[in-house]
Amino acid sequence: MTMGWHTVMEFTPSLVGCMITGSNHSFELIRRSRECVINLPTTALTDTVVAIGNSTGAEIDKFSAFGLTAGEAREVTAPLIRECHANFECRLHDDALVRKYNFFIFEVVRAHVAVSPKHPKTLHYTGDGVFIVAGRIISRRAQFRPGML
Repeated sequence: MTMGWHTVMEFTPSLVGCMITGSNHSFELIRRSRECVINLPTTALTDTVVAIGNSTGAEIDKFSAFGLTAGEAREVTAPLIRECHANFECRLHDDALVRKYNFFIFEVVRAHVAVSPKHPKTLHYTGDGVFIVAGRIISRRAQFRPGML
């Protein structure tokens, strides 16, 4: 499935909040299994991301239909998408907001990130068929004090 809204909630443990509409085929799969993989695509997958978002896994095998490679996760049973720059294996950490708001709070239990490119052009959905691309890199490493941000 594609997902349009998520937010980092905590660093330790690594928590990510995700809103998944109840009408989405993946909603019940994730609610029952209590796990998922969040895959971060680059701009090379823009048309594939749109096609995935315009279809349902209840009717087709999206890996086969869109030429994606399923990778085996180490901590969860859900597959990784090998063509994505990063994959975050997640387990449901808190389901208190699922029934009322369709809001899942996941703990990232393992992360996989490609070594190249170092700063990829990643794709981020803003709604209504529009995406933004991660912009230029600005470093303030010399000024950074761990634990302050």
